[in-house]
Order: sequence, then C-alpha cells, then structure tokens
Amino acid sequence: MTGAVVATAGPVISQLDQGQLIAPPATADVPAGGMLRTMPHGNYECALPGDASGRAYEVVKAQGFSISTASRYRSDAGEGTYILRGDNLTFTAGPKNGERFKRVGENQLRKADAKGNHGDLLCTRLADRRR
Repeated sequence: MTGAVVATAGPVISQLDQGQLIAPPATADVPAGGMLRTMPHGNYECALPGDASGRAYEVVKAQGFSISTASRYRSDAGEGTYILRGDNLTFTAGPKNGERFKRVGENQLRKADAKGNHGDLLCTRLADRRR
C-alpha cells in the first residue's frame, strides 16, 4: 500500500511499499510555559512597597508602560513587543527587552529576575479615566 496511513495512538505514520514505517517530518517544538496570551490594554503603573512610616507604596515612574494591540507596549523610553506565555511575560524588543514579569492577577504583573524569582516591583493596570 503506497502512501497508506496507519492509525495509531501516537503520531501519524506513513507506510511504504517495502513495509517500512516512516514517522512524519518533525515539527517545531512548542516552547514550554503555557498558552500564548495577551495582557489587557491600558496604562500600567509600577510601584515598590512603602513602609509603615510613610506611603503604602512608591511609584517608579520610569518603569511604567502602556500595552496596546498586537503584543506591543510603549514606555517613556520607546516602544517594543512582549510575549505572554501562560503567566510569564517577557519583553522581547524595545527599551524593556529581556525584562521578565509574572502575571499575578488579571491586571497585575510582578517583576522577576532571570531565574524567575519574584521581586518587589508590582505593575498594575490603571482604571480608564475617560469619562
């Protein structure tokens, strides 16, 4: 049976005239980390925790950014792209290239180091003030 397909529980396998079984061509591996997603569009304000003697948090204006369509962001330093795989966000181009965050809520990201350890910086999407 030339070119017949053999049903299996695993990958589809073709059968040649000589009875040899051949696996289909390899496909690119899906990167680990979960499904591709996007963050809600809007302005994200980033802050560090304060202390009991002063403010509850300290805004770090230079870390703020806004997210728009097509996995794009903009900051005071320029614009670029990001990828959100599962709950792991990585800026992939632009001024924040290489920065990593962990999604900790629908509208919140916590900065992480290269090993995935969480830092203190928390970025939260601000409410839309167009009313």
